[in-house]
Amino acid sequence: MRVIITEPIAKNGIELLEQECEVECIWNIPREDLLKKIDQYDGMIVRSYTMVDDELLNKAHRLKVVGRAGNGIDNIDLDSATRRGVIVTNSPDGNSVAAAEHTIALILSQCRNIPRASSHMEAGGWKKKEFEGIELKGKTVGIIGLGRIGTLVAERLASFGCTLIAYDPYISSKRFEKAGVKSKEALSDLLKEADVITIHTPRTEETLGMIGKEEFELMKEGVRIVNCARGGIIQEKALKEAIESEKVASAGLDVFEEEPVRGHELCRLSQVVTTPHIGAATKEAQEALGLSIARQVLSAMKGEMVTHAVNLPTLPGRELEALRPHMQVAEQMGKLYFQLSPGRIEEVDVSFGGELSDKDTRMITISFLKGLLETILKERVNYVNAPFLAENMGIRVAENQDGDAGDYANLMRFRVRGKASESVLAGTVFGRTDGRIVELMGYKVDVSPSRYMLFVENRDQPGMIGAVGMVLGKNGINIASMQVGRQEVGSDALMILNVDNPMSGKEIEEIEDVKGIVDARFIKLS
Repeated sequence: MRVIITEPIAKNGIELLEQECEVECIWNIPREDLLKKIDQYDGMIVRSYTMVDDELLNKAHRLKVVGRAGNGIDNIDLDSATRRGVIVTNSPDGNSVAAAEHTIALILSQCRNIPRASSHMEAGGWKKKEFEGIELKGKTVGIIGLGRIGTLVAERLASFGCTLIAYDPYISSKRFEKAGVKSKEALSDLLKEADVITIHTPRTEETLGMIGKEEFELMKEGVRIVNCARGGIIQEKALKEAIESEKVASAGLDVFEEEPVRGHELCRLSQVVTTPHIGAATKEAQEALGLSIARQVLSAMKGEMVTHAVNLPTLPGRELEALRPHMQVAEQMGKLYFQLSPGRIEEVDVSFGGELSDKDTRMITISFLKGLLETILKERVNYVNAPFLAENMGIRVAENQDGDAGDYANLMRFRVRGKASESVLAGTVFGRTDGRIVELMGYKVDVSPSRYMLFVENRDQPGMIGAVGMVLGKNGINIASMQVGRQEVGSDALMILNVDNPMSGKEIEEIEDVKGIVDARFIKLS
């Protein structure tokens, strides 16, 4: 495996990669040189300078993963990467504490006029009265964005005796309750109530310029505002006007619309505390970022799950681990489908019951689609592009969590419809890791998937198991385990055998020649 790193990361991350990969570090490589070389690499690590756009990705034929050492992904074309099955991952946890602490520092610095007082003393002054500030105790602090960093900021501000409110339309009410923060349904409500406002949202089309002239007009007189998230969320011209009119008492900025900043007009205002995008600039954060992104890139290149993949549903590590056995069974059932029931698919209905009914099950659905499409498409199929490929093929996918689990603690059911056919596959997980297929081809079964499997439909009559066993024995095919199922006495039955060896077409024909055998299929799951 080969990895290119185009911008500096901590040494510990590079050393971790070098244990398993060939690593090439070329800081700030010229664009034309990168375009010529990019098809040589399986993995790529960038920060905010390198543009990973459609042009570059189109030349990156080997590339499996792009790792962003940091949080934002403004410089990466996410749609283009997703279409090509390239995982985009970042390391949002590595700098979370550093960014939260820097936010608190910017709030306190402006509330207590610390930079101005320090400069005054450097010049030999001792005028205390003009640096009178405010206390945070009893103030209402509005947090825009209650993700990882916003939540850490809330935890730290709670110790100051603040009233905490937040606006985040994408966070559950449970997250607000856990953080001890009152939810605001509209951004305007937060702006009207807060004495101090701090921003912790990504830079997207939705958030770009979200704090402008109209929003400042809604705020209290003498409000204070901090942006330690991404530049461009606050409209800088509107902020300058609000400060000059004294609507805004002060501001703390670590990020700007365009960086690097040289002689910015906001930096010249005494009411503004500015820092050069150093929210993540701690020794601990940089080491954590380096290790985190190295691990993510290694996992992606090995085909393992990537905890912080941006173009995949994001799940906490523990929740992802708990769902992994369900994902494995779902993927195996997807691989089974086309090998047992070839034909065009129109739609896939997925339902979850029991313990799965209140989980984030999107990764299970994606796993089924990945297994389904891997068996028929020559192009690379992975967790990233499987939904995109299904959509391109005209396959409608619907998911609901109101399914009936029946006698099982958890159940996932995949109903696959074609123009003139319908098949149902269902699976469960016993305990923590014991995945089973429990419904297949209209039969109730109890099967542990394995690499090599033989599916035999036969008349429900004596001697069928022995006859199939004789053919397998004669050809040196060892049976690891076997399950049988039937719909009703005297009708058709299904034998599912886990075998240790691959089987040839000739051996399958021998089984089909046995009187009473309706159909026989050899399945390979990996």
